[in-house]
Amino acid sequence: MSDANGVNARLEALEVRVAYQDQVIEDLNQTVIDQWKKIDSLRRQLNELLDRVQEVEDSGAGPRTPEPPPPHY
Repeated sequence: MSDANGVNARLEALEVRVAYQDQVIEDLNQTVIDQWKKIDSLRRQLNELLDRVQEVEDSGAGPRTPEPPPPHY
């Protein structure tokens, strides 16, 4: 009888551990999904900013000439 009780206790302990591990895995998976969403959002923002910078550079009047040195030189 005590051997059966020991086996049942060990089995129950394993089941509890698996349940906790399943929850941890699900939590980690959700964290990874949230991070990828944030990364995608940041990539879109970066691309929009790069496009805006490119537009500003392209809209400059004529070729860029070097600025003359300040008068105190």
